[in-house]
Amino acid sequence: MSFLKKLSTVALTAVIGLSTFSGAQAANRPTSMSPNAMVTTPHYLATAAALKTLEDGGNAVDAAITAASTLAVVYPHYTTIGGDNFWLIYNAKTKELKALNGSGRSGEKATIDYYKNKGYEKIPSRGYESANTVPGVVSGWWEAYNYAHKSMGKSKLQWNRLLEPAIGYAENGYPVSPNQVYWTKYATDPTDNVLKNLQRFDGFRKTFLKPNGDPYAAGDILKQKDLANTLRIIAKKGADGFYKGEVAKKIVADMQANGGLLTLKDFEKHTSTWADPISVDYRGYKAYNVPPNSQGMASLSILNVLNNYDIKSMGEGTPDYYHTIVEATKQAFADRDKWLTDPAFVDIPVDDLLSKQHGKDLAARIDMKQAAKSVKPLDPKGDTTWFGIVDKDGNAVSIIQSHYFDWGSGIVAKDTGILLQNRGSYFSLDPKHINHLEPGKRTFHTINPAMLFKGDKPYLLYGTQGGEGQPQTQAALVTRIIDFGFSVQDAIEAPRWLHGRNWGSDSNNLKVESRIPQEVLDELIKRGHPVEKLEAAYTDTMGQSGAILIDPQTNVKFGGADPRGEGAAMGY
Repeated sequence: MSFLKKLSTVALTAVIGLSTFSGAQAANRPTSMSPNAMVTTPHYLATAAALKTLEDGGNAVDAAITAASTLAVVYPHYTTIGGDNFWLIYNAKTKELKALNGSGRSGEKATIDYYKNKGYEKIPSRGYESANTVPGVVSGWWEAYNYAHKSMGKSKLQWNRLLEPAIGYAENGYPVSPNQVYWTKYATDPTDNVLKNLQRFDGFRKTFLKPNGDPYAAGDILKQKDLANTLRIIAKKGADGFYKGEVAKKIVADMQANGGLLTLKDFEKHTSTWADPISVDYRGYKAYNVPPNSQGMASLSILNVLNNYDIKSMGEGTPDYYHTIVEATKQAFADRDKWLTDPAFVDIPVDDLLSKQHGKDLAARIDMKQAAKSVKPLDPKGDTTWFGIVDKDGNAVSIIQSHYFDWGSGIVAKDTGILLQNRGSYFSLDPKHINHLEPGKRTFHTINPAMLFKGDKPYLLYGTQGGEGQPQTQAALVTRIIDFGFSVQDAIEAPRWLHGRNWGSDSNNLKVESRIPQEVLDELIKRGHPVEKLEAAYTDTMGQSGAILIDPQTNVKFGGADPRGEGAAMGY
């Protein structure tokens, strides 16, 4: 029996009660509970595959690699092996929490002069010249796998087994989801040659559209034979099969034939790196995230500011609640925008920025009666997947994986099936900008996975898709669970907001879901917030979040998945 056939029962279970991405008219899912292990991902097929890995004797890292590789096949508009990832890994055996940076660096030919000499004022958002950083995903998987198998205790599963579901879905096909249909149609608007009209790229058209050029419909089977072959090489040879073999050669050959910048040397030099997580205290808990070049410091800074307010007494969903978090976000983003880039190039004072005193100083700037006007965020968009896993031994993984915009660069490298990221398009061409382009540099990253510890053990794994919205949604999850005692699923489903910009938006306003009462919005408008009430009750404009809570007394795992997406939380 094939591995995918073995998955059929558990995958069917994951689909039950699933609501479509846009909508989620059928919310109010129950929180999933399990005495042993828990998985939550934004796509039910990835959740099912990861759960099977755990049931077959894999650890949390093994399951994360299965989920990550499966998502790279069945959720290509959000993540591929042509992107980057960041990890938080808790090792129950050594009681250590480690951060892993699986983001790629800019190529040796990627310089400001290159783009300026071609007449660019900014790096293109799509196309070969936007794919100027090495994809870090596979190196992140490989580094995490080797760490786990050396230090977490023996796993029953080997590397190649972890990629079997992804290979199967790429080779034999998977049913296209409503979410993918929506973002395919969005990306193929023929009137927009800057951010859309991706069918102008041969690889995208041949891979993600029907032979007649139409988008696939929900339920159509999409096969990716080239990607299946690439995954088989990686399954056989590990990271070297990607960075030092025929896969890299094919990517570079296609890039150089079409004006791209990456070289074989760029791929051969790439490494993922380990780091100590960064943290702040929150109400007696310890919140952890990954250090720069990720914006994890902004997510923590918001909590550091909120420590100075009695959020619980404000009441959840009140004008004061929304106002305080939005204003804290503005202050955190101002620090982020001043400092965030590759720490190998700039000495970033993270400890000072996350100190309790600095949190007090930022809180003192907030006017509870008036929204700040001069603190503006940057313009990161992003399509991303966050997912979390806890295994029966207590190992835990919070991981986020992305190729930046919906569909990344739009470039599928010839004969590889790999959709390349456009994360490097976020570099500035202004040499005075903190995040200016230089060869061999990691850019500002919006993606950041989180964990909250109670004592010396993980209590809450959480994260979300959504670019600028990630720190804000993380704050929503933490405050609703810690300050107000929401269940995991209720915290995920509660009405959300987004200060700033997201996918293709032109406005730095405050977008809110329609379920927030009008009288609350009226008060926020009175305080000066530029409120935009969205039509949808649940919309993935707010990202697709997830969380796992571990009860320290019973060890029961409580998992939730976002009705704004197509995910599932499942345990055994």
